[in-house]
Amino acid sequence: MSVVRVREHVNPLSKKYQVVASPPDWQRIYADLNQPLHLDIGSGKGRFLLEMAQRQPDWNFLGLEIREPLVEQANGWRTELGLTNLHYLFCNANNSLRSLLQSLPAGVLRTVTIQFPDPWFKRRHQKRRVVQPELVDDLANFLVSGGRVFVQSDVEEVAIAIRDRFHEHPAFTQQQLAWLPINPLPISTERELSVLALGDPVYRALFLNL
Repeated sequence: MSVVRVREHVNPLSKKYQVVASPPDWQRIYADLNQPLHLDIGSGKGRFLLEMAQRQPDWNFLGLEIREPLVEQANGWRTELGLTNLHYLFCNANNSLRSLLQSLPAGVLRTVTIQFPDPWFKRRHQKRRVVQPELVDDLANFLVSGGRVFVQSDVEEVAIAIRDRFHEHPAFTQQQLAWLPINPLPISTERELSVLALGDPVYRALFLNL
């Protein structure tokens, strides 16, 4: 698999990314549109979902990514493997998530992952972070009752900010108050593996939609 080199940071507030993504024809993308859906926000190179889709063929997987070359590359890998339960979409999740979820069958969204999002350390840049109150509200409205949101970051400040966003919303409850010691998913992202290889901590939390 060839790898495309792209910019690591993309400003989601720039004019280029203010166009709301049009929902695709989901019937042409997924072999069975009514299978439970796992949504990965900020799918990066897409290898996490590529492995998940092969391991769990009875689920559909959707990756949202703001860097278009990575989306094109990941969909190419998907096509090479002939997977009919996986798709990657180029979009800005902060302005496109609601319209995309509205276009899917009700009740299919079961799991959401947000893994190692861009930290945007400077205070004036924190409005660029992907986990904003509007995004949390959209997830609350479209996740099934009992649906899960798994988040993780190697930056404690970012993990705390994300945790607080979900705590502020009445629809979500955290599975346990302490950070999760291990990843509950069967596949780790490349970022997680590299952080753990350095011996650095990963801050993880799992939220349930009431």
